[in-house]
Amino acid sequence: MRNKVWIGVAGAVLAIAAALLLLPRDNRPDRSATPGAPLTRQQAVVRETRYKELTVHQDMAATERLGRMQSIRDAQIFVRQQSQPNAGYSADKALLRYVREHPEVAAVSWIGGRGKQDRMQGSAGNLLNGEAAAHWSRARSAVGQGTSYISPSFHQLGHRYFVVGEPSPSLRGTGVVALVSASAVQEVERHQLRNLRLVPYPAEGRYRTESVLPNTTRDITVRKGEDNGNASHYSVDEVVVKFRKPLRSQDLLRLRKELDLTVVRHTKQTYVFRSRKHRTEPLMAYFKKKWNPVYVEPHYLYLTNEAGSETEPAFVPNDTLYARYQWNLPQIEAEQGWNWNRGNQNIVVAVVDTGVQSDHPDLQGRLVQGVNIVDPSKPPEDDVGHGTHVAGIIAARVNNNEGVAGLTWFTKIMPVKALDSSGAGSTYSVAQGVIWAADHGANVINMSLGNYAQAQFLHDAIKYATAKGVIVVAASGNDNTDRPGYPAAYPEVLAVSATDPGGGKAEYSNYGDYIDVAAPGTSIASTYPGSRYAALSGTSMACPHVSALASLVRAANPALSNAEVMNVIRSTAVDLGARGKDNVFGYGQIDARNALQAVGAQASSLQMYPERVSKELARIGIE
Repeated sequence: MRNKVWIGVAGAVLAIAAALLLLPRDNRPDRSATPGAPLTRQQAVVRETRYKELTVHQDMAATERLGRMQSIRDAQIFVRQQSQPNAGYSADKALLRYVREHPEVAAVSWIGGRGKQDRMQGSAGNLLNGEAAAHWSRARSAVGQGTSYISPSFHQLGHRYFVVGEPSPSLRGTGVVALVSASAVQEVERHQLRNLRLVPYPAEGRYRTESVLPNTTRDITVRKGEDNGNASHYSVDEVVVKFRKPLRSQDLLRLRKELDLTVVRHTKQTYVFRSRKHRTEPLMAYFKKKWNPVYVEPHYLYLTNEAGSETEPAFVPNDTLYARYQWNLPQIEAEQGWNWNRGNQNIVVAVVDTGVQSDHPDLQGRLVQGVNIVDPSKPPEDDVGHGTHVAGIIAARVNNNEGVAGLTWFTKIMPVKALDSSGAGSTYSVAQGVIWAADHGANVINMSLGNYAQAQFLHDAIKYATAKGVIVVAASGNDNTDRPGYPAAYPEVLAVSATDPGGGKAEYSNYGDYIDVAAPGTSIASTYPGSRYAALSGTSMACPHVSALASLVRAANPALSNAEVMNVIRSTAVDLGARGKDNVFGYGQIDARNALQAVGAQASSLQMYPERVSKELARIGIE
């Protein structure tokens, strides 16, 4: 009987939205629980289920926002191209190319201006009626008047759509109208219901700062370096409060319910709070009025003042969805880490999963030859979405004015399709995928999948890969249990749990003494089949962050063994939860800057001073 392997951790696609960056929690009081009292098993199950349901809805909303933002941008690019004086414009050919390059577009029309007929491509005949026709007419009218239009989502023939209209910037009365499929939203819902275990399967959730005048919350715009001399910076959704005495558990529960707060840090009676729905100023007003604190202030960001030195500026990429939706990379200090290393095109991460969309525009140039274990006669294309999403977290092209940014700039992805169209695969196919990847040059193997049963065949495959120097990383699972999940719990594997945007444990994440490190897992924006983007949640999303960091560490110092790379990642993680290693976060949440700075400084100095090797390796925790 086949051992079914569940796709570890949440699955799916990117849906990321600034507001979505925040952990989904229900604001309604839990009347079944007494404040401060431990939860019963039933209450804990209800809370976990509610959390997962809210996470699914958050991922759906983020995915739709991502799709809308990308569709508007694509339409704007198209009309600018067609409005060029020497564009050699042919409406029919241009529209046909637009449909081919954007498979999510069901119908598109060029509004031709006064006296000209509209030109159309796509399957408009059976779709442009009812609500679709009404929105199409409004979009056409808006474009004719030189304004943009985007409709609310609606259902047509069992599928979800919206309409976009974008006028030409130079040709009055002309522009493009498109009927766009929002099916990724429904796919994310189906995928996440399974992978967060809200339905039986297999079948039987920040980083925003504002520039202000010092000691105020009055906004100013910093356009050039010298403007910083008259600016302070603070996190717009955080506040620092020093209370007159430490808070009780019931006080924290009250704050969480009233303001949707999480505790970012606290020392004695001083707390840093982050709110999922309030900005700094109303938070300050609330605490001053209701709590009579010693003080309350914004959570300021302090910058170094060393004149004339290289400080480690954060590199913020120009990918269109990055600043608004990708909370995860700033949280693990990727922007600073890129100052130390951005990867190497000779480093390969094998994604043992559902396959990867080979022609996704944000993965172009990032894939190497892979294999389809499920059907060797076919290429390892993704028919689920999970593998493409995982691949994008690792290696989506960075700073290319397109979609999302991966954690690495040059790392290659080896797609190994070991899971079928249901998102499950046998122990045999997964083990074969691991062996194939090890034999074909993988440096790191990402396994966002798992099961609670140990399989010796899979364990043997992992030992075979690690003996060849491969770093194996696996997700812990999404059942909020301390039962060891495999392959994550095998001693050769780097086991990963998931954190939320507040830096706490994602409530769906598994835990236990086998956890090595934690990484962001809630509402992670990434690539998705159909050349789209989506947001997914789960330890499946946390796992590739660690695989990507492993590839960067190996690129920074190829002389390190796989065990040494794993120790670098553990020893440079930011400690969370109980002091030292714990069952929730392991050694802590990964930190790209810490890891790459440690290895980069070590590598540069050790090349000149080989006698320092032992000392430096010991300093970063490598025996």
